[in-house]
Amino acid sequence: MNPLIIVTGGTKGIGRAIADRFVAEGFDAVVCARSVEGIQVSDGTAPGLLPVGADLSTREGVNSLLDYIKSLNRPVDVLVNNTGVFQPGQIHNEAEGTFEQLMNTNVASAYHITRGLVSDMISRRQGHIFMMCSTASITPYTNGGSYCISKFALLGMSRVLREELKPHGVKVTAILPGATLTASWEGTDLPEERFMKPDDVANSAWAAYSLSKSAVVEEILIRPQLGDI
Repeated sequence: MNPLIIVTGGTKGIGRAIADRFVAEGFDAVVCARSVEGIQVSDGTAPGLLPVGADLSTREGVNSLLDYIKSLNRPVDVLVNNTGVFQPGQIHNEAEGTFEQLMNTNVASAYHITRGLVSDMISRRQGHIFMMCSTASITPYTNGGSYCISKFALLGMSRVLREELKPHGVKVTAILPGATLTASWEGTDLPEERFMKPDDVANSAWAAYSLSKSAVVEEILIRPQLGDI
């Protein structure tokens, strides 16, 4: 049986690049997003993608994903908490409800999905959890508002999980990417070479996963060569 990776927000951008990288290494990948139209489903004869449509900003959506994963009756080897949303603004003037939307999507989803899957990892003393943080987890900026708050919180959760899971053989890695050329940057006037590529992040995740059991990469900070945008 192929090892199994779960990637939330896994149908495009960094999430899709991570799913494709692990599939290329022999994994099956459950990819979850609000819309999974156009995703080719694995027929079970070769490693591939297993798409699940769910809105992870809600508990109903999280529970739907967890129910699907449990229906596979397979151990989860890797969990990538990548789902996220960005809304520009400042704390004093961003739209009402922005804080709740970003905290539910960017933080609460990772919290509840991890809680739903980590017990089995602990019992098997095996597993790797990646938390998709951001340079916004450590560098506040004036148009970040609730987004920065949510990413600071996600990094804090990653560090707490790392301490909790140390004695149980489960690894936790926080990834903090800078500006990466994904759909969120569509329409920018900046040249492509000013950005990182999603594959850069995916290859870093695979390298961290590939270490021996006695080593863990706790945090990966990746920025464009010319620095933050």
